[in-house]
Amino acid sequence: MKRMLVSKVLNNNVIIADDPQYGEVVAIGKGIGFGRAERDSIEPEAAEKMFILRSRREQEQYKQLLPQVDEKLIEVMNEAIQTIGARSASPLNEHIHVALTDHIAFALKRIEQGIMFQNPFLYETKEIYPEEYELAEYVVGLIEDRLGTSLGPDEVGFVALHIHSAITNRPIGEVRGHSELISDLVDLIEQNIEGGLNRGSLDYSRLLTHLRFAIERVCRGEEVRSTNRLEELLAREYPEMYSLAWKLTKVMEKRLGLPVYKAESSYLTVHLQRLADKEAL
Repeated sequence: MKRMLVSKVLNNNVIIADDPQYGEVVAIGKGIGFGRAERDSIEPEAAEKMFILRSRREQEQYKQLLPQVDEKLIEVMNEAIQTIGARSASPLNEHIHVALTDHIAFALKRIEQGIMFQNPFLYETKEIYPEEYELAEYVVGLIEDRLGTSLGPDEVGFVALHIHSAITNRPIGEVRGHSELISDLVDLIEQNIEGGLNRGSLDYSRLLTHLRFAIERVCRGEEVRSTNRLEELLAREYPEMYSLAWKLTKVMEKRLGLPVYKAESSYLTVHLQRLADKEAL
């Protein structure tokens, strides 16, 4: 079997290597980088884990990040990301190696300094992205088990967004922005429904799901059709909720910078009226 050539030693346990089959790879193994120099040859079996960063930009960012991160965390994060990839139905965007590792390293540093961040849309994240949330719970649990530091439940939500970003191949800023938009829409709804919202109800869960897919439809430019007759009926029968739905679509238009088809107001009205009826009981 052909041997790998060391391209760069990042630390004692992580190297960048030139693999005869895969090209440039990140190789991880206990002591794999100790005493190594550039162009040293090494048996592939010396790497306990190995992954490929095909993007030159991701390679450079990862190389810059690793010297700033504890070696134990690097091992844990790569194990976590491998598990996420194995459990995901879609291939992960390789930027997760940089983004999630950097995020967790910063979170651990904040905790050491006694600085805690509250996640304002934790519940919404759990409801909207249940599979990603479950994977995030695994990641946070693994870190606590291996490093002895509890990140707390708020951090699970942040990690879930990173996982969703990698699975859907969307920038984390966009994913975070959409979650924040949903949270703000929910706040507006709660202000306009007497008695507030029962956030543990099935109807509330349905509303969140509808908002998520409505935003995704808008971003795709996907047209939603309904008849003028239906819109007139809803506006006449449920004027308060129809007006609220219209306000919500205008908020979506402004935040997303994209037009929202009129039919979205009709479908939102149905969800809002169901919630209003339940909360009034």
